[in-house]
Amino acid sequence: MATVKARTERRRASIRRTVKKAAGGRARLSVFRSSKHIYAQVIDDRKGETLASASSMEKDVRGSLKTGANVDAAKAVGKLVAARAIEKGLKDVVFDRGSYLYHGRIKALADAAREGGLNF
Repeated sequence: MATVKARTERRRASIRRTVKKAAGGRARLSVFRSSKHIYAQVIDDRKGETLASASSMEKDVRGSLKTGANVDAAKAVGKLVAARAIEKGLKDVVFDRGSYLYHGRIKALADAAREGGLNF
């Protein structure tokens, strides 16, 4: 099992890589998941601010889901964050999966965000 320090270092390295890729002016779609919920943020690293966000903890998302920790919740969050980002005028982003494998909930969120109109 990975130690907490190693996991944190992998996550930081991943952020450094994606920020370097995003230097072309694109925002970063960052994903975080816990055992009970999933969260997504569109971040502008040059300004250091969050432009759009969504999570499975929000009332409008929670009402239609059985739990916030499954693929259906990830799809709902992906569509919601894409809609909010497009509303702010963002279409091109860099996907930052952190230290998570591109599998399951993370993949479902990314696919739903693409269906919602984001390009990455």
